[in-house]
Amino acid sequence: MVRVTLCNKRVMKILVTGAKGFVGKNLCAQLNNIKGGKARCYGDLQIDEVFEYDLNSTPEELDVWCQNADFVFNFAGVNRPKDNGEFMKGNFGFASILLDTLKKHHNTCPVMLSSSVQASLTGRFGNTEYGQSKKAGEDLFLQYGKDTGSKVLVYRFPNLYGKWCRPNYNSAIATFCNNIANDLPIQVNDLNVELELLYIDDLVDEMIHALKGEEHHCEFEGLKVYPKAGGRYCYCPLTHKTTLGEIVDLLHRFAEMPKTLMIPNIPTNSFAKRLYSTFLSYLPKEKAIFDLKMNVDQRGSFTELVHTLNCGQVSINISKPGITKGEHWHNTKWEQFIVVSGHGLIQLRKEGTDEVLRYEVSGDKMQSVIMLPGYTHNIVNLSDTEDLVTVMYCNEIFDPNKPDTYFDKVEK
Repeated sequence: MVRVTLCNKRVMKILVTGAKGFVGKNLCAQLNNIKGGKARCYGDLQIDEVFEYDLNSTPEELDVWCQNADFVFNFAGVNRPKDNGEFMKGNFGFASILLDTLKKHHNTCPVMLSSSVQASLTGRFGNTEYGQSKKAGEDLFLQYGKDTGSKVLVYRFPNLYGKWCRPNYNSAIATFCNNIANDLPIQVNDLNVELELLYIDDLVDEMIHALKGEEHHCEFEGLKVYPKAGGRYCYCPLTHKTTLGEIVDLLHRFAEMPKTLMIPNIPTNSFAKRLYSTFLSYLPKEKAIFDLKMNVDQRGSFTELVHTLNCGQVSINISKPGITKGEHWHNTKWEQFIVVSGHGLIQLRKEGTDEVLRYEVSGDKMQSVIMLPGYTHNIVNLSDTEDLVTVMYCNEIFDPNKPDTYFDKVEK
């Protein structure tokens, strides 16, 4: 086979089977982002073609794509058939066709198999027909690697979740997200059931690592993963363990955000951050927009946008022409004002002194002015005709029981 190179960098043709399924769709989207130069965070990886094989593809297309592929991701399979006999046909039968077609063209490119922890046939997975079909597929791929010398990567995935996952099918998180987002009931028989979960973006990142020859190898003992260089299996190193109860509690809090404005605590690499993005992807059209409470008077308006548990709040202030707002100071609270439209003057004066600090600002040049603790401050709209629009960040959520706000004019 001829391999095309550009500047000594291999330009790859990728075959993805099951391309319209949950995982395949997400992977193809990112592979096409790389191909189109939209995703530039994967080093010198270059993709020439993404062959997307699914139920509507023809045997002729599969034949051509197997001949030309530089890497194969096999996500084709069956997990909710009408008849259990379809498990073996879908999870083993197609794998045989795929590998036989690669053999026919003497294509020994790397092949990846999407398997499941159920292939362990241990614990609660026992001896299920689904698990048996997945294990048969694994054995087929591993033997293929021995017979042909092809690099074979077998991944046993835990429970998957993320955007575009079909609800009311085989993902509890997809169903919970969809139902809570659409005000439908959910059923949880045991809130204490623990799940190991793999987020779709983390899976896709691992697939691209595999594409670059940087996959993570392991061995399995039952369901337990033991990282091991050169291990027979592969795994995604970043997963999260949580309970059904914790999942449902988080989702209900997410659903309340338009009412509370509270962004939950979602640290980097946390399950909560991933779950929040997943939940938002299930919102119906009418919930992707919501009203904010505008506190309006003759001077303009003040509207809170978001609250955070540990980092305060963000608001929008609109001042009518000629209006002065503020004229107060804080002990501990501090703020940042950013004028985004209009022409204004921000003034500060340290309590007990006469010197006034003046900052003339406008939407034509974005600047952030800090309202210093212990400094009384105001903001003046210098225009006679235009509103002054200011983004205001405060390091704490306003507490009416302890406002930490004391009136005192800047200019005596």
